[in-house]
Amino acid sequence: MTPRDLTFVLGGARSGKSVHAEQLARDSALPVTYVATARVADDAEFSMRIAHHRERRPAHWRLFEADIDLAGAVKQIDAPGHCMLIDCLTLWLANLLCPPEGDALSADQVNAHIAALEAALVNAKGKVIVVSNEIGLGVVPLGAATRLYVDEIGRLNQRIAALSTQATMMVAGLPLALKTASRA
Repeated sequence: MTPRDLTFVLGGARSGKSVHAEQLARDSALPVTYVATARVADDAEFSMRIAHHRERRPAHWRLFEADIDLAGAVKQIDAPGHCMLIDCLTLWLANLLCPPEGDALSADQVNAHIAALEAALVNAKGKVIVVSNEIGLGVVPLGAATRLYVDEIGRLNQRIAALSTQATMMVAGLPLALKTASRA
């Protein structure tokens, strides 16, 4: 059985997590599929963020957009000798909890999506790099919806970190090893 190769990269906004994850994907020397979880933006600022990510990625990397069914994307893309970079869980969870159409998923549906993602990552045969934001280091948010989101991304990050073989926290562009393959 091939051991799982799951790297988890997290950090705050503009911490360098995506750049670091992209470098890990490049360094793998494997074919790469970039899995984008952001929905196409209606506002100019977010559209510029998406464009910045696109411009930074090598042109030969495949792109797969998965705003809700991330587990399905992982299963479809995964292959031995292949690298998949998922950027990012933060936006994916926002898609689940705050859909733009206003048709919110139930807690059971959200949990089913998360469980399906975990199962897909556990069974992955290729190299997987997952990016997420660490947003729970600040003050407790005032609104109930925001507190729910902060709690849920914290729980999701813990679940993915537990599955990972390596985990890195990015701070000011510097990688801090939280979990190495030898300590997995």
